[in-house]
Amino acid sequence: MIERLFIHSIFYCSLLLSVFGNISWAQAASKNGFDLSQATIASDEIFAGGPPRDGIPAINQPKFVAVSAVDFLHDDDIVIGVVHHNITRAYPTRILIWHEIVNDRIDDHAFAVTYCPLCGSAMVFDRTIDGQVRQFGVSGLLYQSDVLLYDRETESLWSQLGLQAVSGSAAGTALDWLPSEYMTWAAWKKQHPDSEVLSTDTGYRRDYNSNAYDAYFASDETMFPVPHTRREFANKTWVVGVLINGEAKAYPVDTLPTEHSIHDTVGGKAITVSYHAEGRQPQVTDAQGNAVAAVLVFWFAWQAFYPATAIWTNN
Repeated sequence: MIERLFIHSIFYCSLLLSVFGNISWAQAASKNGFDLSQATIASDEIFAGGPPRDGIPAINQPKFVAVSAVDFLHDDDIVIGVVHHNITRAYPTRILIWHEIVNDRIDDHAFAVTYCPLCGSAMVFDRTIDGQVRQFGVSGLLYQSDVLLYDRETESLWSQLGLQAVSGSAAGTALDWLPSEYMTWAAWKKQHPDSEVLSTDTGYRRDYNSNAYDAYFASDETMFPVPHTRREFANKTWVVGVLINGEAKAYPVDTLPTEHSIHDTVGGKAITVSYHAEGRQPQVTDAQGNAVAAVLVFWFAWQAFYPATAIWTNN
């Protein structure tokens, strides 16, 4: 049983060993078996996080239960929500920390729910790429402390926060980032009482009652090297990250008003940003009221991927 997550990477290694068994920490030249010869990022900035590929198992056949049947969540637990047509599904981070990817489908809409505990980033992507439905797995590799996904069809590596493939035959191909909802379980079940909720019946034995990253979240330290070109905030300041037409902007949640929304323009597009502190719920919409993809993420990760990011200030 995991007692706690230590801050320094040597202890992080020990934690993962206790969960996933004996794993060699020497970086193989192939880096978990992935060919990096054509990588679009520096291979020496790709780090082995500990587990081998699929050592953190993605959920490929998710099962769901009704809100009324959920007995493993606390009101302040976080869930990631997906709404498609008349179907609404919640994916608790209490489960996602152990799997990081859920390959799911609603009707003909195939998507992946992804979560990187080290960056605090939960993002949903369309799995249909160049006309082919991809199945994503966890590579066991990290870039700028963020999870690198891989697709089983081409074994290309994909950067979650970078929003594109960084190696393999798909290198340079963009991910289609989809809007999703992020909020506490209390807020979710109030807003979506008839939704489906990812079940703990995942096919794997994991302690879904514990959060192995509590100590990490409570510290301002990072686990792996990241470039620090922007130091306006502490590493783990929560920001709402928005990327529109290649323009990035960060909205620090501590300074966002909770009593009203703000209106802004990013990448030439008018948006409205709001943050409901009680439910830890960010919302970004366009001028027509349509949801815009956004991510609640640690500042250190956002500035690492988007060093030119603008920052909203409450002047």
